[in-house]
Amino acid sequence: MATIEQNTPSGRRVRMSAKVDFTAMVDLGFLLITFFMLTTSLSKPNIMPVVMPENDAQTTVDQKENEVVTLLLGPRDKIYFYEGITHAQLDSTDYNAQGLRQVLLLKMDQLKQDYGEEWHPDPKNPNQSRAYSRLNVLIKAMDGARYKNIVDVFDELKICGVAHYVLMPIAQEEIAFVKNPAQGLLFDAQAQLEALR
Repeated sequence: MATIEQNTPSGRRVRMSAKVDFTAMVDLGFLLITFFMLTTSLSKPNIMPVVMPENDAQTTVDQKENEVVTLLLGPRDKIYFYEGITHAQLDSTDYNAQGLRQVLLLKMDQLKQDYGEEWHPDPKNPNQSRAYSRLNVLIKAMDGARYKNIVDVFDELKICGVAHYVLMPIAQEEIAFVKNPAQGLLFDAQAQLEALR
């Protein structure tokens, strides 16, 4: 704070303090904050494009049982999975590169050796065709699964190049299968179709 010396009529010097009014500075500060808020581009959210089928598209496709892998997203970042329906064997893995990614890549290699690959038009270049795996993945989340788990599965499917996958509700038979794998999966193809509706 500044001081001002002033002479009085008696000849004595008196020191008076000078006050600086910062009201204008506060106004300027708020104007600057408002300016930067309005002109700064905020971070855009990252989105993952999900291609949805058209209304007139065929909803069911006949698949061989060994072309279908069902992922059951469980609590504590655990993934249970089984192949087919008839003689399903429950196994589990996690989300790291040696877990789910390895399961998907091994299954894709097995299907490539057994049946070859499918050729479809490339979405980025419609004049060219691209090879896709025949693997179909059904993703079903249990009660303890987190939203992050679903995003992680979508990321792994994208990394592995899986073209056919669907997110659907889990059936009570599958929850019982996770709780007691020894009893087997009491779930048939018709029940699977009913779960889609």
